[in-house]
Amino acid sequence: MNAAEARAVAEKIREAVRVAVVGRDRAVEEILVGLIADGHLLIEDLPGLGKTLIAKSFASALGLQFQRIQFTADLLPHDITGAEILDTTKGGFVFRPGPLFANVLLADEINRAPPKVQSALLEAMQEYQVTSERSTYPLPRPFLVLATENPIELEGTYPLPEAQVDRFLMRLRIGYPTPQEETTILDRRRARKKENAAVPTVTSAAEFLDLQRAVEDVELEASLVGYIVSLVRATREDSRAEVGASPRGSLALQKLSRARALLQGRDFVLPDDVKALAEPALSHRILVKAEPWIRGVRGDQVVRSAVERTPVPKTS
Repeated sequence: MNAAEARAVAEKIREAVRVAVVGRDRAVEEILVGLIADGHLLIEDLPGLGKTLIAKSFASALGLQFQRIQFTADLLPHDITGAEILDTTKGGFVFRPGPLFANVLLADEINRAPPKVQSALLEAMQEYQVTSERSTYPLPRPFLVLATENPIELEGTYPLPEAQVDRFLMRLRIGYPTPQEETTILDRRRARKKENAAVPTVTSAAEFLDLQRAVEDVELEASLVGYIVSLVRATREDSRAEVGASPRGSLALQKLSRARALLQGRDFVLPDDVKALAEPALSHRILVKAEPWIRGVRGDQVVRSAVERTPVPKTS
């Protein structure tokens, strides 16, 4: 699939998602870029802003199997992975897959699950497989996790380990709609006279995998590789950061920049692609020191400072 074909497919996906999702153009664009880059996404935002709707809309538009897991404190690993059960007809144990066996998984309020469940999800995210008893079972491809965290109501939650947060390609926020967008949401609901909008399927799993593979053909100049490295190093050298972004952050930013270029119909990356995705790719990988944290400094501010300080290279 070439860049022009990729752009045409991406536009079809955007239009299909807009049937159900009003506004939120930046969030929709970032999620699409993250999915094309074959990454897991962490959505940190308040309840009721359309996180589930957006995930279901993308799964439907892409022709992918969708599953949702509501994470709770009493969840056990086999509740999500599946388990070996006794098959009386065959006289032995067989594996019954759990909801992890899907193409798009919405892990709702992931930080409410206990550590053992988070560990099982981490294996699936990293290794694309599930372990049950002494056997492993491969997950279908693509396998994409959209996990949500609620920044309020933290009682009874289990903060995600830094190693697991670092496995997410991006962290992003949906945000509130504008008054005009919220009015449109209400108008559309009255007009269709039912709760959910039907999102058309505009591509297939095979075509989507081709789109993901096309990212590998997008060119990245040596000067832009140096720009990415300099940006990431700037987060490590910031006096407010206890820990800066890791090399996994550099790889994430490179992959996302190439995916954004492809979706805009280019087979080469521009500095604007890197700058546009630096914050969602790097901010969750940064640990801020205690004193700046108390003053309200967060990882996204460290990344914005790095973008402002790092010279932008000239490309040919």
